[in-house]
Amino acid sequence: MRSSGLPRSPVVSHRLALLLVLGLGACADAPTEAPTPAAADTVVVDLTVPDGVTVPEGMAYVPGGTTRIGVLPGEGGMPHEKPVFAAEVSPFLLDRSPVTVARFRAFVEATGFDTQAEAFGDGAVMDQTQGSWGLVPGATWRQPRGPEGPEAPDDHPVTQVSWTDAVAFCTWDGGRLPTEVEWEHAARGAGDDRSPYAWGDALDEGGRARANTWTGSFPAGDDGSDGYRDGTSPVGAFGATPLGLTDLGGNVWEWTASWYQPYPLGPDGGVSLGMASTASEPERVQRGGSFLCHPSYCHGYRVSARSHATPESSFAHVGFRCARDLPEAAVAAR
Repeated sequence: MRSSGLPRSPVVSHRLALLLVLGLGACADAPTEAPTPAAADTVVVDLTVPDGVTVPEGMAYVPGGTTRIGVLPGEGGMPHEKPVFAAEVSPFLLDRSPVTVARFRAFVEATGFDTQAEAFGDGAVMDQTQGSWGLVPGATWRQPRGPEGPEAPDDHPVTQVSWTDAVAFCTWDGGRLPTEVEWEHAARGAGDDRSPYAWGDALDEGGRARANTWTGSFPAGDDGSDGYRDGTSPVGAFGATPLGLTDLGGNVWEWTASWYQPYPLGPDGGVSLGMASTASEPERVQRGGSFLCHPSYCHGYRVSARSHATPESSFAHVGFRCARDLPEAAVAAR
């Protein structure tokens, strides 16, 4: 979307053109098939935290193991979620929830950090009356929809942060971004779970929504039946998975460490396989879907769904969470 090496004014039209191409990333096309849960063997996951590992407050232990990445025939999904492949994942720590506005503010106040949206002077916002994206002057993590919009609540996921901003925060916080393989492994409960969502097989269970997604008709008809209309929700509002993780579907897309490229990925999850990308510019993968996703045009809150954007891009529906490696001795002991 942006090319920070170019003067400010010449890239505006280029970035807007890319916005139109990227749109909602993985939400640009409807799934090729309706997701159907496949039969699954029972996978027993040992949630015991290894000796010598301290899990910081706000993080969860994610056991290692082999998990399948992507969708099998009959499970729906989009072409870039195929072919399915197996990945061996080492145990790691992961933020229980996306980084909140309050946590990001603490980072900014401690470091004086300026985000790329602040440097560029704008961020990407969807006009729900038109169903189109545009760059809104003054849209930042403080006011994701611009100066005329509301301030972002402290307990909501921070948005209007680029991949570069997310890396800076995670580094300051003592961690890193998860790879997209780690992210899907965690969303599948650290096992080969065949459910389409991190919480189970249905978006609504017992008359209760399990994620903040677009409900009603798109683009101007979010009816708020999930409890939130046309925007983010407090992290954890829809409960946690057995691993203790929240917001792994809906609310905001989340940046990952991985470059966007075709499956199957290499053994390192696509982090250091060079700059290969199916896009016109190298892009980073986003996972998890957002409050803008609806099954009629986007099913991004499935565990296998992928989106992507260039590292300097900032959106009103994209945030992140951080991961940390375990001590080598603890990994070896598993």
